[in-house]
Amino acid sequence: MPRGAADRGGAGSAPDSEGDSVIVVTGATGNIGRSLVDQLLAEGAPVRALTRDPAAAGLADAAETVRADLLDPSALGSVFGGATAVYLNLAAGGMGGIEEIVGAVVRSGARRIVLNSSYSVTIKGAEDTMIPRIHAEAERAVRDSGLEWTFVRGGYYATNTLRWAAAIKADGVVRGAYAEAVMAPVHEADLAAVTARALLDDAHVGTAPVLTGPAGLTQAEQVAVIGRVAGVAARYEEISPEEAVEAMATAHFPAEVARQLVDGMGELVGAEPDITGEVERVAGRPAKTFEEWATEHAAAFR
Repeated sequence: MPRGAADRGGAGSAPDSEGDSVIVVTGATGNIGRSLVDQLLAEGAPVRALTRDPAAAGLADAAETVRADLLDPSALGSVFGGATAVYLNLAAGGMGGIEEIVGAVVRSGARRIVLNSSYSVTIKGAEDTMIPRIHAEAERAVRDSGLEWTFVRGGYYATNTLRWAAAIKADGVVRGAYAEAVMAPVHEADLAAVTARALLDDAHVGTAPVLTGPAGLTQAEQVAVIGRVAGVAARYEEISPEEAVEAMATAHFPAEVARQLVDGMGELVGAEPDITGEVERVAGRPAKTFEEWATEHAAAFR
């Protein structure tokens, strides 16, 4: 079991304190969290990685891996104890308990929260829809906590395209609405790199960088890139928005969310994506291309 792994029969089991101030990473086994843990360790930062199953986490031995479940914020106990900064990714759970989670961080004595948020909160009228509203509520809770904060507002995640893997492996055809919807997919390593800087450096306190990839691609172009680098047949077949909503709802998306996602794609047809350049400004290196991402994840599509 990794150094300091804590799995003592309850969510929020207290970690073994070694007297060092640590950076706590929630969602440590997710796409962003795993990359973030590695990048922080490479910088020499002590890391406490929170996960529901430390034994199966597969994180670096240098990380202190602790069992915790954000879906039960009342049981978080002392998992934030001794932290100087906390990375909150509510995709790991806790969307409905943000006030309790932030309260636990405040009580721990940590001084900084870096929140994984979304560019969607910047869109006029966005709070009328579910996903932006959830992120906006989380931002308000963190801002009102009195702690130092940074909101990392990710754009379209490159990892979203992993949902196409089953279709590509089955018959090489991705079926969805709006083949010509344009976005600038951002690599999870870039999200993690900017997050690491926000956790480690004071320069980013009180900022909310919007992160994008370096270039815009249509959905059809993204599928073509995946097919080329993975060495498999892959193409995008456009279906009606209604069919797309039905398919997404069947895949366990709430109907409201499915409709909002499909409608949002429609608004991106023919759009010129806003390439922010924030990855390079904050992380000090160019953002990774979608082709780089697809090459690194090619095995998932074969």
